[in-house]
Amino acid sequence: MRLALIIPALLAAAPISGEVVKVEGSTFIVEHELTVAAAPDAVWRSLGEPARWWSKAHSWSGDAANFSMQMRPGGCFCEALPGGGGAEHARVVYVVPTKLLRLSGSLGPLQQGAAIGTLSFEMAAEGQGTALVVRYVVSGYTGMDAAKLAPLVDGVIGEQAAGLKRAAEAPDR
Repeated sequence: MRLALIIPALLAAAPISGEVVKVEGSTFIVEHELTVAAAPDAVWRSLGEPARWWSKAHSWSGDAANFSMQMRPGGCFCEALPGGGGAEHARVVYVVPTKLLRLSGSLGPLQQGAAIGTLSFEMAAEGQGTALVVRYVVSGYTGMDAAKLAPLVDGVIGEQAAGLKRAAEAPDR
């Protein structure tokens, strides 16, 4: 699928929110800071279960249940596809349990270009809850002006961060 066909779907599916921290050339940074009403270990457990919080609207299969993540260096943030196929959305590159998970990969339509992204989830205990910062740094060729693409990606990352917060705060945690 061509990036030009996917961008309108991103516009329709993701509310634009959060903060575009920087746009410079072909690089942009988006960041979301949240306070989660759950301890860092609950946020960490939820993070390892993306099927509970990643939006099906931002999947190749249309079903969030197909997502998985191996919470170890070299682990895959992957999606199973019908017919035995699959997609690697990102690879885990740095792990400090209950504090930091960093992944490297091009999410969604960014896979089609020569862009790479670093997605970080940073957690710290804050009162009875967790301060969570979700940051995605993207650089490289995307086929679209970074200043126009950054707010779209920001909306997608913000949606996932909100989903993680809801999952971690769920009563079954």
